[in-house]
Amino acid sequence: MMQSPMLASLHPVLGRLARMVDARSFPSLQVCNALLETHEPRILVGSGAPLRFVAQEGRSLPFEAQYEPRCYLKGELQSREDNWHDLFNALAWLTFPRSKAAINARHYQTMVADRKAGRSERGHRRDMLTLLDESGVIVPCADGELAALLREFRWKELFWHRRPRLADAMGFCVFGHGLCEKILRPYVGMTAQGLILSVEAGYFEWPLERQLTHLDALLAAYLSAPGCAQSTRELTPVPLLGVPGWSAESCQEYFYDNARYFRPGRLLSYGKSVRQ
Repeated sequence: MMQSPMLASLHPVLGRLARMVDARSFPSLQVCNALLETHEPRILVGSGAPLRFVAQEGRSLPFEAQYEPRCYLKGELQSREDNWHDLFNALAWLTFPRSKAAINARHYQTMVADRKAGRSERGHRRDMLTLLDESGVIVPCADGELAALLREFRWKELFWHRRPRLADAMGFCVFGHGLCEKILRPYVGMTAQGLILSVEAGYFEWPLERQLTHLDALLAAYLSAPGCAQSTRELTPVPLLGVPGWSAESCQEYFYDNARYFRPGRLLSYGKSVRQ
């Protein structure tokens, strides 16, 4: 599954990792830190501290030692050994360092502001950041009509009828590390949270690593903008197995008639369907 097209965004870093570890061994924190040392330029968190992976500690910790503050203040990212979720998080940092640093910085800044204001709830901003970080897929797009089809849940028209245009003007780049873990055992119903970012048409002719660097810069700029990353409504669902070439079923037209997977709109608690 590591060669799955759904994990294409991680293929460059996975290739480097494969040269450093036996295929039968799970990469240790030491290996992940060695991989960090090979990254140019050096990965820094928002405070300017260099990133490194450290063993996870307990749950009842003072504020500065908690997950997001510790990462922001010291560059120490708490990770569990032999854990797919945390390994994919490390690989995401190595692939999208600026965006991951921006997410961590926004978490930290929001947490500090909430503490000063005496707020105990997470709030919409941190919910959006977490959803993107765990289940996000970046959608580079050079065609406004395709973007509208995605936002309006017109799945069959987008993935089937516009398939030739889709290949030239819209892409799907898995970002969320929780989503990567799910891809190890894909299933019908698996859905990502997409963030559409505008790109030039020539983007789709670039080599993969240039595309990833560009997307990292675009996403980091978006996440750092004051008016962005405020609500989960900025994200749109993406039924991943419907992306052309990402599953055997995506080659069959009837697959897109499965309304339980390709839903026509969001279902609200009072039972009405709405379009975003």
